[in-house]
Amino acid sequence: MSSQQKQSARRSAGTPAAPEPSGPRPARLTAAAALTAVEGLALAALGAYMLIDGLTGSPDSPQQAEMGGLTVLALAVLPLVAARGLWLRRRWSRGPSLITQIVALPVAWTLVHGGGALVAGGVVLAVAALVVLVLLVNPTATEALGIGPRENP
Repeated sequence: MSSQQKQSARRSAGTPAAPEPSGPRPARLTAAAALTAVEGLALAALGAYMLIDGLTGSPDSPQQAEMGGLTVLALAVLPLVAARGLWLRRRWSRGPSLITQIVALPVAWTLVHGGGALVAGGVVLAVAALVVLVLLVNPTATEALGIGPRENP
């Protein structure tokens, strides 16, 4: 029996499932889920634009535009899945959403230093990422996700 099978057997036999959070979803968690979803949708739109431009437009390198579009579309999946998990109050969703926000901060920094219209996009992205980070580390949100303080043995 492999170690994965042993762990699976232990989980199904001995440990009870984590209790579902009860009560209404806090506004902070709803806002974090919504902002994370908006970020994922923006990434998906950018990926679709890059892919379509690579297929039908005349970019400098069609292959690079197509591959970039596919990559950005794949990256859009993480915040979208995390947003759905936050909306459904799944405790696992906090990690992917936090990672998305942490990765968004250097992207925002790069956009701000790009000049022109990119400055506004970078500022919006930075503000959204910081707001979601603050919302997700808030005790109200962590309790709503079933994440409590660690017990000392």
